[in-house]
Amino acid sequence: MYGTIFNLTVKKGHENEFLKLMEAEESPEGMIAWFVMKPDEKKDWIGIAIFENKEAHLANANSSKQNESFLKMMNHLESEPTWTDGNYVIGEIS
Repeated sequence: MYGTIFNLTVKKGHENEFLKLMEAEESPEGMIAWFVMKPDEKKDWIGIAIFENKEAHLANANSSKQNESFLKMMNHLESEPTWTDGNYVIGEIS
């Protein structure tokens, strides 16, 4: 499995709009799961995207549909997310 972990700073007052936008997104081909967490004691939200492999992740990252989604998402963020891509080496989805 391959994917990305990302940090998001949601603009104050945009939380509900951001969540609605994220919930409306269709999962791209090759995606296994995705999550967004609002930590109890941190300002930045944390997202995780899990793909079958690196090729599926890159195909999504480079797609025009993902670019459109990203631009919509940026309307609700203070700055661009920070991204950490890589292979998931251990884990379980039940």
